[in-house]
Amino acid sequence: MSTSDHILLILHIGFAIFTLGPLTAATMSTPRHIRNRNATVVRYLNRTTQIYGAGTLLIFLFGLWLAKGELAHVWLSASMTLFIVALVLLLIVERDQRKAAKLLDEAGPAAAPAAAARAAEPAADDEKGDKGEQAAEAKAGAAKTAEQAPVAGTAAAEIAPVERGRIAAISGVIALIWLVILVLMVWNA
Repeated sequence: MSTSDHILLILHIGFAIFTLGPLTAATMSTPRHIRNRNATVVRYLNRTTQIYGAGTLLIFLFGLWLAKGELAHVWLSASMTLFIVALVLLLIVERDQRKAAKLLDEAGPAAAPAAAARAAEPAADDEKGDKGEQAAEAKAGAAKTAEQAPVAGTAAAEIAPVERGRIAAISGVIALIWLVILVLMVWNA
């Protein structure tokens, strides 16, 4: 192996480490932030996926250059095929991240009806005298809001469940593909 091939191999390994690590972390942490309804972080993770996803193409190109046309080896063909499959799956994850961020933006900030009900109850209990009627009305309104809280909480949990599940599943598959490629590269290098 020549000096230029060693430099290319170092670049290939360096890009793999510093690109696939953050990419995997971004895709695998997205479902948690969708569940927490944090649209800002989901948009940030989507942008991270886009940037590092494009960076993975350099890994592929350096690998092709290192192969120097010797693609007849089964392990090289398998690695490249798996890499392309991972890139296609990554496009699906990126699309779902974008869609989840849009759904979270459309849903807006979550209202906290249960917290409002708890805040109204002590105020209603402290009311005395002429304000007793107002306190009773506030308490009745708080009870009605508290009854509606589980419904609102259920609706809040239902934002982007399909995207969240698909991102979680596909991210795990992508990480497994990266590990299989790593094993193929180390075993046959």
